[in-house]
Amino acid sequence: MKAVSTTTLIEALQWRYATKKFDPNRRIPQDQWAALEEAMVLAPSSFGLQPWRFVLVETPEIRAQLPALSWGQTQSVDCSHYVVFAVRKGLTVADVDRYVDRIAEVRGATRESLEGYRSFMLGSHKAASEQGRLDDWSSRQVYIALGQAMAAAALLGIDTCPLEGIEPAKYDSLLGLEQEGYSALCGLAFGYRAEDDKYAQAPKVRFARTDVIKHV
Repeated sequence: MKAVSTTTLIEALQWRYATKKFDPNRRIPQDQWAALEEAMVLAPSSFGLQPWRFVLVETPEIRAQLPALSWGQTQSVDCSHYVVFAVRKGLTVADVDRYVDRIAEVRGATRESLEGYRSFMLGSHKAASEQGRLDDWSSRQVYIALGQAMAAAALLGIDTCPLEGIEPAKYDSLLGLEQEGYSALCGLAFGYRAEDDKYAQAPKVRFARTDVIKHV
């Protein structure tokens, strides 16, 4: 792997912002979109369990309904691609076993050789379930994938805007997520900023590095 330069990395992250107005006439090239889908697939998660689903909303009739369910935000219809980040609700033992089966398939391992890891995961799953924090834990994994998607897009010169101001239950109903065991957490609009988006040139406001990084 050839690493990008530190300059390229920081320039991309400085350039990125939550795009308020997209150019509706520009589309992301297919090869770049395929790379962004792969970046989402490759996102890390605790144990590697991947308790998520990324729903690419392509149907125009469905996308047209999204602003009304997103506090009036129009990025969902003006952007090139719109993805809903959904969490697996009530992660089950079967979900863990499905992942163990996938490990065996990809790595050519026997199911028996993975039993120790399976037991370890199930122990954490049981504790989280008993403490009532399983869905909260799963949701945090989804936000890891969200961050990776935004960073990957920035490195490709593609704009994004995360939309957490949505009505999850109505998203779930519209997209048929609930019956599949998932629930929407947020949306992520991908595309290209409009030339007249005034926020594109606004200086990025962050606290000083000394305020947020502590050395011990």
